[in-house]
Amino acid sequence: MNACRLIVISVAGALLMATGAAAQVSLTPPGIEPPAASKAAPNPKARPPAVVKKPPAAELKPAPPAPAPEDPNADLVYGAYQRGMYKTAFDLASAKAQAGDIKAMTMLGELYSNALGVKRDYASAIDWYKRASEGGDREAMFALAMMRLSGRGGPVDREAAVKLLASSAKLGEPKAAYNLALLYLDGQTLPQDLKRSAELLTIAANAGNPEAQYALATFYKEGTGVQKDLAKAAQLLQAAAVADNLDAEVEYAIALYNGTGTPKNEEGAIELLRRAARQNSPIAQNRLAHVLITGRGTPIDLIEGFKWHLIAKTAGNGDAQLDERFAQLSDQDRAKVEDLVRLWFGTFAKK
Repeated sequence: MNACRLIVISVAGALLMATGAAAQVSLTPPGIEPPAASKAAPNPKARPPAVVKKPPAAELKPAPPAPAPEDPNADLVYGAYQRGMYKTAFDLASAKAQAGDIKAMTMLGELYSNALGVKRDYASAIDWYKRASEGGDREAMFALAMMRLSGRGGPVDREAAVKLLASSAKLGEPKAAYNLALLYLDGQTLPQDLKRSAELLTIAANAGNPEAQYALATFYKEGTGVQKDLAKAAQLLQAAAVADNLDAEVEYAIALYNGTGTPKNEEGAIELLRRAARQNSPIAQNRLAHVLITGRGTPIDLIEGFKWHLIAKTAGNGDAQLDERFAQLSDQDRAKVEDLVRLWFGTFAKK
């Protein structure tokens, strides 16, 4: 695939978690060529890079309001978990799990797996996840699939992982549908099937998963597994951007700037690029540099523009044309730019 740098964890890695990069999108003001990265030839069979992320603590379900102790239906276990009272959550879940509570079993798997309130114990985590999975809990199926796929707590078992993901996805778990889609896209654990991957991404995207929305947008943008539809791609990018997916935010800004699949809105696009640049997206920083230096859609600001150029260059997103223009600045202006760059890295390092 071209711009679709989905996160497909290698089967020797940990979880299949969601992220990506808009490294091959284009924002081309008149007279300025896009960076070389935006011209890469499409390669649908290319395996996306592997990125391992620590599993988030709130993996099980959205946070409910803090439960009232006098409410007999209150989820005291999850309430304690959400407040960081992991030892309390463990004690409460242990009692409920022994009484056959499926959700409590899943919670114990989570706590044992991530060493929350108890010493990490993958064997116990797997045992509780298995019990909850056998009881029909889709979140336990997903978590156990990830452990089987990554080899945590035992040997890698791709076949078992795929079955668990399929069962979880069938029960409506969007994370399972998303990760199963990545396996069909990757074409290593499962035969590559772009159409099936698109179907699963659609399920996860419709459930509000921003990573799936971003990935599916790329499918529609390129006509991968679906009919090419730039308007649909823009809608999905917007939805993912609203959910704070940084890569979708960058690509949606570029779509707005160029009027690709959505009405042209240079002012709105530049605001999105500024926001993404401040979140340290090298692509956004490079595109923002072009806009500020050329003054299309915003007043020219050479100092600020070259600041973002140097910051993006430090992250590996260089631009020979902007290098040439930077060299033409006066010594005084170059010094101003370099002072702003130092201030940026000093501030960012403290975050």
